[in-house]
Amino acid sequence: QVQLVESGGGSVQAGGSLRLSCVASRYTYSNLCMGWFRQAPGKEREGVATLFTFDNSTEHADSVKGRFTISQDNAKNTVYLQMNNLKPDDTAMYYCAATYGRCPDMVVLGFGYWGQGTQVTVSS
Repeated sequence: QVQLVESGGGSVQAGGSLRLSCVASRYTYSNLCMGWFRQAPGKEREGVATLFTFDNSTEHADSVKGRFTISQDNAKNTVYLQMNNLKPDDTAMYYCAATYGRCPDMVVLGFGYWGQGTQVTVSS
């Protein structure tokens, strides 16, 4: 069982930055694929970025490449999503997700554990 707790959402103006955090259960952190997903009202949940905790390998969705960065702090069992140059289209509920082993394709069905979500709102 993996428990995930997100924090760091909020409201910013376009061009601003936010950093989301996701703390994973202490004894299950190693050998996890950690992911960030988002879901805007009326839209399907989509993958944003993934990170394999064992070797720090990452993937980012094309829509956020160059603006968002996923990273981790092993000592804190925490994964971050640094979001820069935010746009109104980035407005969504952001979810942390996890699955054991190497990262699968960045799709919802590939992840079995989910946090409660944190809201990000970007105004123009």
